[in-house]
Amino acid sequence: MEQHNNQTDCGIPKFDSRDLVIRGDIMSKAKELAELIGTSEEVQHFQKAEKLIQQHERVQDLISKIKKKQKEIVAFESFQNKTMVDKIEGEMRELQDELDSIPVVTEFQQSQSDINYLLQLVISVIRDTVSDKVNVETASTQEPTSGYGE
Repeated sequence: MEQHNNQTDCGIPKFDSRDLVIRGDIMSKAKELAELIGTSEEVQHFQKAEKLIQQHERVQDLISKIKKKQKEIVAFESFQNKTMVDKIEGEMRELQDELDSIPVVTEFQQSQSDINYLLQLVISVIRDTVSDKVNVETASTQEPTSGYGE
């Protein structure tokens, strides 16, 4: 059996993402952060809007009709019937427009957008903080590169 070399020629550890094991304390903090996000106002607002959507008969009816139209499109595409595909796509647009005009749907979509923004913000803060630390440490340990290719 072939043994994989876990170091580069420079002696720097080399990791395959499939073999990378994340430290327990990092995973613990990530789960703690996820739980905090789960209790945020944005998530609570989303859950409330989701429940209203599930209980709204007209919304559920429109969603059901849109799904049915999507299946019809697939069927007519397999028969290469462009005319029917275009007709059904038009009907779907009308159903989608009606769905999008219902206030509870708009509220639900906004709550999804708010959660995505919150998650992207958290990811950006983590990425930027790690990046700053790596750049500072890298800058302080770099040796001059003069003498090579000059």
